[in-house]
Amino acid sequence: MMADVPEHRRMAILFDLDGTLVDTVPFILASVRHAFDGYGSCPTDAEWIAGIGTPLRTQLASFARCAEDVEPLLARYRSFWIAEHDRWTRCFPSARETVLTLAGRGHPLGVVTAKTEEGAYRTLRHVGLLERMGAVIGADSCARSKPDPEPVRLALARLGVGADEAVMVGDSPHDLAAGRAAGVRTVAALWGACTPSVLRAASPDHLLEDIAALPALLEAITQGA
Repeated sequence: MMADVPEHRRMAILFDLDGTLVDTVPFILASVRHAFDGYGSCPTDAEWIAGIGTPLRTQLASFARCAEDVEPLLARYRSFWIAEHDRWTRCFPSARETVLTLAGRGHPLGVVTAKTEEGAYRTLRHVGLLERMGAVIGADSCARSKPDPEPVRLALARLGVGADEAVMVGDSPHDLAAGRAAGVRTVAALWGACTPSVLRAASPDHLLEDIAALPALLEAITQGA
């Protein structure tokens, strides 16, 4: 069992990005459809959502007919993403306000995402949250991606906090597995892409239905509730 966090310390919060802070799942699915348009086959929305949290290149490779098709699919996906990003990308209701509240209370904040760092920076800048993040870890920030714990550990190192002083908030089993393996508490974001049953099966430490309730949950954790 993890030790209680001392009351004088503010817990660090590591957020997944897509499906946790920003409501980009419809945009992701539109980008996938664009990438596979004319290809002859396309993953269903459910098939793609099941792999959310996996680096894009890896996920595309799982649906390509051969390895040589991955780069053209990736190029088509990225061209649509770059052109349409600002039109499609927005925070979930209360997400921006919650992040600003947590930052104002002195919580160290970071993002651990399957996006590239460049993509994560663009998204965070667009929604006005980049300056609140003390660490932004993308799929290309380290050798391994979620569900491996390496990106979570890198975020902790950049924030200067220990695993027992942090939580990982995410909407996919990959987020929760990475957090657990890194030794941090895990919070399943039930408003994201994956169904509650899928997230419950991943055995998170906490389930959260609304991001606006996160500050109260953190206070309860800090007090040992």
